[in-house]
Amino acid sequence: MYAIVEIAGQQFKAEKGRKLYVHRLSGEEGTSLSFDKILLTDNDGQVKVGTPVVEGAVVSAKILKHLKDDKVIVFKKKRRKGYQVKNGHRQYLTQIEIEDIKA
Repeated sequence: MYAIVEIAGQQFKAEKGRKLYVHRLSGEEGTSLSFDKILLTDNDGQVKVGTPVVEGAVVSAKILKHLKDDKVIVFKKKRRKGYQVKNGHRQYLTQIEIEDIKA
């Protein structure tokens, strides 16, 4: 069984036991969360598509840790103008583990 769930503005495929990296969520490590914005569920071929969400479906997850992603380099250049800018950042992430899907 799996579900397509929207977490922090992005869509993820959630399966029991799967670990996901999502944008930073509020909460301490080890706390449980529940997401109710389920867009689609599939239970052994029985697919339910929400309009826009599936009613009564809930995905529960546990926060494993907060971390930072690898550095992303942003480099801009314009030819023959002497213009170049190098910049970069590291995205804040949260690792969660899907505990249960109730549809």
